[in-house]
Amino acid sequence: MPEYHPPLAGRTALRLDFNENTFGPSPRVMERLRTVTAEELTKYPEREPAERNAAKHFGLRGEQVLLTNGVDEAIHLMCCAFLEPEDEALIATPSFFMYDVSVQLMTRHLRKVQSDASLEFPFERFMAAISERTKLIIVASPNNPTGAVVGREHLLAIAAAAPQAVLMVDEAYYHFDGASVMDDLATVPNLIVARTFSKAYGLANLRIGMLAGNAELLKYVRKVSSPYNVNGVALDCLSLAIEDEAYLAWYVEQVRVGRERMMAGLAELGVPYFPSAANFVLMNVGPKHKELVQTMRAHGVLLRDRSTDPGCDGFVRITIGLEDHVTRGLEALRTSLAEIGWQPVEYPAGTGTSGDVREFE
Repeated sequence: MPEYHPPLAGRTALRLDFNENTFGPSPRVMERLRTVTAEELTKYPEREPAERNAAKHFGLRGEQVLLTNGVDEAIHLMCCAFLEPEDEALIATPSFFMYDVSVQLMTRHLRKVQSDASLEFPFERFMAAISERTKLIIVASPNNPTGAVVGREHLLAIAAAAPQAVLMVDEAYYHFDGASVMDDLATVPNLIVARTFSKAYGLANLRIGMLAGNAELLKYVRKVSSPYNVNGVALDCLSLAIEDEAYLAWYVEQVRVGRERMMAGLAELGVPYFPSAANFVLMNVGPKHKELVQTMRAHGVLLRDRSTDPGCDGFVRITIGLEDHVTRGLEALRTSLAEIGWQPVEYPAGTGTSGDVREFE
């Protein structure tokens, strides 16, 4: 079983490394935090009222929503609920490493379908990898670290091709693209959607996520969930965060505009990148990837080196935030590339490995 060690130490510079909100949550959340009382902290949290509020906000019934300790716990619970030791799980790579960790806690039979050099979702080979033993399928859209979107028609085709399996669509970066299969929950019985409130809502430190889906499926997930998995402060703040739609719209627009600026800036610098629908852009720096990350830190900007991800050798990811943060990121990038002697390359943005299917047993 692999272990995940996020490089969180010494993050005192501009945080363009972990895809967090680079500004802050809704002002309503901050006001609530200032009023937390000692008595409130002595009580066990009650999750159900916040679940009902979230369900109403997303047009669902209360039993169709399970709040979790971030999407990390949501992934863990899905694997506990739906995987036995001889079952298979299916993912595409590169993607979020916590899929590997949680799946391999439950079964040795993890199948990975590697994207080709374009880093687009390998739909045809993914469909071919589904077997009778496949019991859990996880697809991220937009994907991390690539920013690629998996089309709704492809997601529904995957669900239809594997009626014996549960399909979890991880929509952690949904707000920055807008495409979702949430409306398909009523007609696709084996579909569950995961959402996080860490990214656009700016609640990463409070650790709160959500699973939405068929009430019968979620009944099994509730069985493996702690009744107190989400703390009461996070539950109170969630209701305020989702109600402040004006703040959310403002921040999402900042990211969308900034993302276009960043991609245009990378093109001007001659840095190959992958078109993104999320709040980050993945670029191909080549052999100088470590040197760039270190130099950017010296200039007060943090980046995430993704070179160890499958098919991502030499790739670095930069988070998109407020307009000023994008400006500072581009300025530091221009300076750092010059300092390390990086030269523009002539190959196209996609430089990953050829696609294949691997089974880890």
